[in-house]
Amino acid sequence: MLDQLVQGFAVAVTPQNLLFVLIGVLAGTVIGILPGLGPMSAIALMIPIAYGMDPTSAIIMLAGVYYGAIFGGSTSSILLNAPGVAGTVATSFDGYPMARQGKAGKALAIAALSSFTGGTIGVVGLMMIAPSLASFAVSFGPTEYFALMVLGLTAVVSLAGRDLVKGLVSAVVGVMVALVGIDSQTAITRFTFDLPELFEGVEFLIVALGVFALAEVLVMLNRRGRGGARGGVTSLRLSGRELARITPPTLRSGVLGFFTGVLPGAGATVASFLSYSTEKRIAKDGATFGRGNPKGVAAPESANNAAAVGSFVPLMTLGVPGSGTTAILLGALLVLGVQPGPLMLTDNPDMFWGLVASMYIGSAVLLVLNLPLIPVFAKVLKTPKAVLIPLVVVFCVVGVYGLSFSVFDLGLLTAFGVVGFLMRQNDFPAAPMILGLILGGLMEKSMRQALQISGGDWSVFVTEPISAALVALAVLSMVPSLVRAVRERVAGRSAAGVAAASAGRGAEEDSDRAESLRS
Repeated sequence: MLDQLVQGFAVAVTPQNLLFVLIGVLAGTVIGILPGLGPMSAIALMIPIAYGMDPTSAIIMLAGVYYGAIFGGSTSSILLNAPGVAGTVATSFDGYPMARQGKAGKALAIAALSSFTGGTIGVVGLMMIAPSLASFAVSFGPTEYFALMVLGLTAVVSLAGRDLVKGLVSAVVGVMVALVGIDSQTAITRFTFDLPELFEGVEFLIVALGVFALAEVLVMLNRRGRGGARGGVTSLRLSGRELARITPPTLRSGVLGFFTGVLPGAGATVASFLSYSTEKRIAKDGATFGRGNPKGVAAPESANNAAAVGSFVPLMTLGVPGSGTTAILLGALLVLGVQPGPLMLTDNPDMFWGLVASMYIGSAVLLVLNLPLIPVFAKVLKTPKAVLIPLVVVFCVVGVYGLSFSVFDLGLLTAFGVVGFLMRQNDFPAAPMILGLILGGLMEKSMRQALQISGGDWSVFVTEPISAALVALAVLSMVPSLVRAVRERVAGRSAAGVAAASAGRGAEEDSDRAESLRS
């Protein structure tokens, strides 16, 4: 392992890859600071730059964008109480109160140090666990792959929001888009409406830029008013006592966040909330959480960065994205001609270990850059919409048009932008749609192969041990959402019944009063 890591550093420290590490983490940090533009939009915007690059350099840059966005998202959470990314929502619970108490500098320094620690813990875990998981996954066949993809899809759907039906609808739409084009086995056209431009299917980049970046532009146009940074940034220095206070929760949350990120569908957001609630329960001063407790900043920041790295374990070793962001990364890798999976470590060892080594370098670069540049990054929050919106639109148009030089693709981009906007307005999660798009074709292929091997016997998906276990986990992952939905419906009916009964009693009393007045 150490020899392979040394080989990875030999790949990562080349001038070209060092430059792309720097570009990735800087771009991710700046985009992560901007409220609304999260890592998914950031990576979608960077895919046109990665297109045509060396695959190793491309994945190093895109990974830097991912954990850079998670790293930088804490700035707006602390300064404005406006989380730059979903994974930093929990950071605002104590970070914003610290800023209002005049401790914004300390809060930002704690966030930077905790993010670095959590990211490092995640990279160590990735280095130690990924090879073993890949060796185990070599035994996977079409049946196991289909079950694994179902697990990844249902886990994200169940964690996509409170409304399970909307998550399922979003995922189904993504699968339908994935099936557009000519069927490779039967040569039958599906969902093409006799348009030749759709015979080869819908490009992933068009959907990603439309649903995330262009939809975000429409949301910003629809949103009235603009925010600005409140006040300046105070001293960043932390005392030895303060460092000793945040060290245990930072280490605990880093480990917890990594294993949460490894689970398909969990991701940085779940990891940050889980670590925050855990530290609040076990801390002696748990009652002060939410009022500016430094532990409440350290725990979620360590967890979300560790989870961001942990999500690369299923992506690189199984070819299954663990979150919406890694789904976009998977699409980018497929565009670059790289198929992540069990053979990744044997077929492309330079890419895998170069990525691991670049994460060590990227985490150090983020720490060195962010501490002195925190006041500068804070000014990005004042970027006027009149400048930001045209830049995003131009990037989307140039990126899509550069794929095939087709005006039809620009029309698709606009259509998916409108779809993404409507989804946000009606609380439909976008992550299940992207995963459905990525996994739809692969699920169909694995399902067909499994059925051909079994002679059309559908029971093969529940008789094979690994497949049966994965299917069971997929079902169990949806149980909490189903239980919650049933409880909410029962509670709603009970509340409606009480209201109706109360209204009935009120009407009866009014009738009796009127009768007595007439008498």
